[in-house]
Amino acid sequence: MPVQVQGEVLSMRKVGAYHAMTVVAPGMAELTRPGHFLAVQVGGPESSMLLRRAFAIYDVKARGVYGGTVEFIFSVHGKGTAWLAARRPQDKLDLVGPLGQPFKLPTHPATAMLVGGGYGSAPLLPLAATLRQRGCRVDFVLGAASADRLFGQLDAKRIATSIEVTTDDGSMGRRGRVSDVLPALLDRSGSEVVYACGPMAMLKAVTEISSERQIPCQVAVEEAMACGIGVCMTCVLPVIGDDGQTRMVRSCVEGPVFLGDRVRWDDVGTLPPDVVGSLNAVGDSHR
Repeated sequence: MPVQVQGEVLSMRKVGAYHAMTVVAPGMAELTRPGHFLAVQVGGPESSMLLRRAFAIYDVKARGVYGGTVEFIFSVHGKGTAWLAARRPQDKLDLVGPLGQPFKLPTHPATAMLVGGGYGSAPLLPLAATLRQRGCRVDFVLGAASADRLFGQLDAKRIATSIEVTTDDGSMGRRGRVSDVLPALLDRSGSEVVYACGPMAMLKAVTEISSERQIPCQVAVEEAMACGIGVCMTCVLPVIGDDGQTRMVRSCVEGPVFLGDRVRWDDVGTLPPDVVGSLNAVGDSHR
């Protein structure tokens, strides 16, 4: 079960185009697994910004001088994240976490390819460390629009057997996208499983490339999450279940990690007519 804590900001630093915030959050770090996220109240107690902001958990320390800590990465997109970027050490934050479903780990040592886009690589770094502890080989592909929007390449170099970097503008690594280099890397490494986190278009491309090679692919989706606990239904997307039926599932509860080939990428943001519970699907079942 997640916990709600009044955390204290321990540190705040800039990492390229992003902010990295570490918060003292006793009881949360011990429960966190790679792929979990947390939800942060923004704006302060007097704010009209009622909805929390969700962020993937990048790092945790269950013990230390200050107690358990969690670290997350974010960029400024609006008033909520701008307020968060202005916090300083010793400021208080209301946090709920860990939330969502984490990545599933291989039952035996395997060769894993981890694909991150922008600061979507944040949850992949603790995953990589966990995989290595289990005797897995880890390879990385990290991509972003530009060099300042890459995240975690130095950490990835310390953990991974190999790392490939791409940027849209060619300011670091190869010019292009992760999907341009991924096919050859999968073939060369003999990857047995793929993990990915980043923009939805990237996740779709990674899923398609993995499926062509019949490699299982887990993706952590980046859907807007208003409540983080499955109440508001703003983060739903169409996912195919074990029974072959499509349902609109909540990214914050059933996800954010899904099997890539179960997500109907072309229908994200829509309500497919055959989804369970839709008027069309109900009508078809009575014909």
